[in-house]
Amino acid sequence: MNPNDLVMKATGLVKRYGHVTAIDGAEFELRRGEILAVIGDNGAGKSSLIKALSGALVPDSGVIELDGNAVHFKSPMDARKAGIETVYQNLAVAPSLDIADNLFLGRERLKPGILGKVFRMLDRKAMHEEARQKLSELGLLTIQNINQAVETLSGGQRQGVAVARAAAFARNVVIMDEPTAALGVKESRRVLNLIKDVRDRGLSVILISHNMPHVFEVADRIHIHRLGKRCAVVSPKTHSMSEAVAIMTGAMDPNDHPAGAYC
Repeated sequence: MNPNDLVMKATGLVKRYGHVTAIDGAEFELRRGEILAVIGDNGAGKSSLIKALSGALVPDSGVIELDGNAVHFKSPMDARKAGIETVYQNLAVAPSLDIADNLFLGRERLKPGILGKVFRMLDRKAMHEEARQKLSELGLLTIQNINQAVETLSGGQRQGVAVARAAAFARNVVIMDEPTAALGVKESRRVLNLIKDVRDRGLSVILISHNMPHVFEVADRIHIHRLGKRCAVVSPKTHSMSEAVAIMTGAMDPNDHPAGAYC
């Protein structure tokens, strides 16, 4: 594989909490324009790995590279500045604010000239126009009123707003943590299509999910995490769902598979 194909890489990541080792020399590779699913049993350390990649956790040792350059994230804001956006399981939206305000939460546009520089007045017209454009690009036209409070939206629509916010500002990577966990069948389908749309726009997606059918439907590759480290990377084209689960739980040695442990 050409190293230039990697948008993100981590080597030798370690994170300890006293006598507990959450990340034990973990490796990670994310290619450009792919959906990489990260799966692992409870306590496998995948959440700690993702927190390290998104800046929510500072590893004790190891190197994280973005576009071939070493990066040192001390907070999620550092990761956001580097073009990495995260959609958290709890969505991190402000229910009482409208859709446009949520899209620009923490990144509000100010009016040009003295009104913005001195009086710090928000350019609501520009934010609403751009918000409508972003939602339209991702096919979220079911939301008719951009002034609608997020608390009045369905679960799938709220997830769509969170994904649209990440896609609007991400330059490199979008991390999605259990995006369909609390959704019904119809709304899950909409979010899965949204994830594919984000990838098709050229962004790389890290998908953390326990829903194996969803993983096998949308993922290009699957990173299997076990005992604090990567134990295999498999393809949905070469491995079955039951084989991936067997590797994840330790019931199967990934090297025993005809396709091998890495792809």
